[in-house]
Amino acid sequence: MDVLFVTPDSAAKAYQDLAKTYSAIEPPTWSLLLAESCRAKGFGVGILDCDAERLSLEASVKRVIDAKARLIVMVLYGQNPNSGTTSMIGAIELARALKAAGCNTPICLVGSHVSALPKEVLAYNCVDLILLNEGVYALHNLLRSRLEPDFPRIKGIGYKVNDGAGHVQNILNAPEQVVPQDRMDIDLPGYAWDLLPYKDRPLDLYRAHFWHAGFDHNKRTPFAAIYTSLGCQFACNFCMINIVNRVDNSDDVNASHSRGMRFWSPEWVAREMRKLAGMGVETLRISDEMFFLNRKYYLPILENCIKEDYGFNMWTYSRIDTVRPNALDTFKRAGVNWLALGVEAGNQTVRQEVSKGSFKEVNIRNICETISKSDINIISNYIFGFPEDTFDTMQETLDLALELNTEMANLYPCQALPGSPLYHEALDQGWQLPQTFEGFAFLSYEAEPVRTKYLTSAEVLKFRDEAWQTYFSNEAYLKLVESRFGEQERRNVEEMSKIKLKRRLLGD
Repeated sequence: MDVLFVTPDSAAKAYQDLAKTYSAIEPPTWSLLLAESCRAKGFGVGILDCDAERLSLEASVKRVIDAKARLIVMVLYGQNPNSGTTSMIGAIELARALKAAGCNTPICLVGSHVSALPKEVLAYNCVDLILLNEGVYALHNLLRSRLEPDFPRIKGIGYKVNDGAGHVQNILNAPEQVVPQDRMDIDLPGYAWDLLPYKDRPLDLYRAHFWHAGFDHNKRTPFAAIYTSLGCQFACNFCMINIVNRVDNSDDVNASHSRGMRFWSPEWVAREMRKLAGMGVETLRISDEMFFLNRKYYLPILENCIKEDYGFNMWTYSRIDTVRPNALDTFKRAGVNWLALGVEAGNQTVRQEVSKGSFKEVNIRNICETISKSDINIISNYIFGFPEDTFDTMQETLDLALELNTEMANLYPCQALPGSPLYHEALDQGWQLPQTFEGFAFLSYEAEPVRTKYLTSAEVLKFRDEAWQTYFSNEAYLKLVESRFGEQERRNVEEMSKIKLKRRLLGD
């Protein structure tokens, strides 16, 4: 085996008790893409998903060592924007354990947190090298090489040099390019679905988000998630998605400096969907940051879904100002039963500030009503604690959430995620940032949101947690769940709302 792609397990610390039943377990999308890309070049590849298999640390170490790969690559992405950072919890723990067990195979890390803070990640003693940005071409060149002797000539990596006297120097080579648009189908030719673990049938160790399955635990597996495009053309202050596109090693680079989108062909997407349908997948997430944006790309994909009649229950993302009402019927007939909307804030001034003015003035209420009339469920995303937020503006956000009363709502505390413009703003302002990876996890015990100009981190977190309880115990919402999904599904939501998160910041 030339390379083993590893997904460490960080779920218990990132999600607390929600990890046992309620949090999703997503297929390791980038491990699948990188594995297939390397396999297409003739390299021997494997995937170890410690999260899906719920492996102990000791079992994970044994499996990695037994694979006898030339290179270990920990791939650190996940189901939420902060997952690249929170995945570092398990990655560093596993890397340290591997070194303690005498593993001499080079340990390499790749992912959004690595791209955001490459020097900081490389400084860990247990990390031998890193891949900058998405790492596709750097990885190909690494596997063609003799590894360590050839590190100095390989673009797009960071590595260590030991002078023999106990001094270690960390070096970042010149950046490598990301896969260009005209090479997407060629150099990222698909997903290595066949390498994933399973119990009885493919993808049955993965489970959809609770709401995606209509709050029915029995419909959550098998589950898959795919991209049809990479990146985003916008530059929201709180977002770090585009940091994996960076081709500049400067310290002050953030995600807004490398925005842009690249698309796979509709034929490529159709082939992957056909594979998944053949494997029995019915619940499918389209993970694109902006699927409902470019008609040229999304329409052929949806028309193929209608023609092939895969039977997928899908969800995808849209901004509130990019929803085209005349396209909703096509989305619904294709199997898109959920649209995730980035409402973000109830106050227009706050929303414009964090989106750098890119949001068009739209009537959110009318958009939600139009979507609902198309029989598509809505996941509304809200964030509490933007820099301009006060108690009053956060209350506006909660009031809007209760008024819209959508089938699902994600209520996040604002985090200054590494790689985001907000992270650099917080540094410039001298605001306290989390000192642990767990501190960047929205639902963790150690969660530490960024302060606002007017509120402390603790005040933001307390407001968010109380807002979550208010929303999911609201009788109007519970009636909606019951009418849309059923009595048992309502009870399932009520059971979920009984789980109370513990927070260090709030004295728990």
